[in-house]
Amino acid sequence: MAAAAAAAAAEQQSSNGPVKKSMREKAVERRNVNKEHNSNFKAGYIPIDEDRLHKTGLRGRKGNLAICVIILLFILAVINLIITLVIWAVIRIGPNGCDSMEFHESGLLRFKQVSDMGVIHPLYKSTVGGRRNENLVITGNNQPIVFQQGTTKLSVENNKTSITSDIGMQFFDPRTQNILFSTDYETHEFHLPSGVKSLNVQKASTERITSNATSDLNIKVDGHAIVRGNEGVFIMGKTIEFHMGGNMELKAENSIILNGSVMVSTTRLPSSSSGDQLGSGDWVRYKLCMCADGTLFKVQVTSQNMGCQISDNPCGNTH
Repeated sequence: MAAAAAAAAAEQQSSNGPVKKSMREKAVERRNVNKEHNSNFKAGYIPIDEDRLHKTGLRGRKGNLAICVIILLFILAVINLIITLVIWAVIRIGPNGCDSMEFHESGLLRFKQVSDMGVIHPLYKSTVGGRRNENLVITGNNQPIVFQQGTTKLSVENNKTSITSDIGMQFFDPRTQNILFSTDYETHEFHLPSGVKSLNVQKASTERITSNATSDLNIKVDGHAIVRGNEGVFIMGKTIEFHMGGNMELKAENSIILNGSVMVSTTRLPSSSSGDQLGSGDWVRYKLCMCADGTLFKVQVTSQNMGCQISDNPCGNTH
């Protein structure tokens, strides 16, 4: 009916020109068009396979990867929270700032309370010190306190303080800049600091060892001591004493010269009660002989009352 009415209206319009419709006709026509449009549910419908459509969102492996990333971010957030709480508890940050330390524009870091630290790595040319009128107390819990810079190390223990360095060391007064102790032997002569009575070393290489005029020079070792000189060894003193628990060996390429009174204590020297052991293989005895110029040499004792007259003695006929 709608189509017939539209065709009749078209014929009437084409033959007699445009036909004016009343308000009622326009309303009826509009209502019929809306009615037909609302009842036609298949208008513009095209059947589509949903499996062939492009799917949006994170699916499959991408979804699993996204979940892993979210879990990782959550773990990092928890670790960051724990670190923040630890820093807050140790440094004691409050509304008025940090309660345990101060940061200055000059680079100074000042600890205002007792601090417990394991290893401190200061920057290049750094200084560790205390306040002007207060002592700097550094305590190690059953461990030595070690200050190390490169190969130089200062170790403070319960019963000793040791300093080791491969490049040498030097102590000076920071106010007067006077050198108190130095191992630069080419510039400064080695002297023990004031108050130091003994020096414990395993090996020392020097031109001479001497003491002052009012004290004795004592060299003590637990095991054995070796004194060697490239151009000879000269021992001079008012009185020279050697106390040994074992043997004493004197070696020289040319000669050994004893200038002065020489006394040998024979209380600890081995001796034979009878002369029957001279020919046995258990004992080999030597007699110590000295030339007029102080040269010492030994002569093997092969018979009783044997003197120093041998054919190859180093001092000729006078001995």
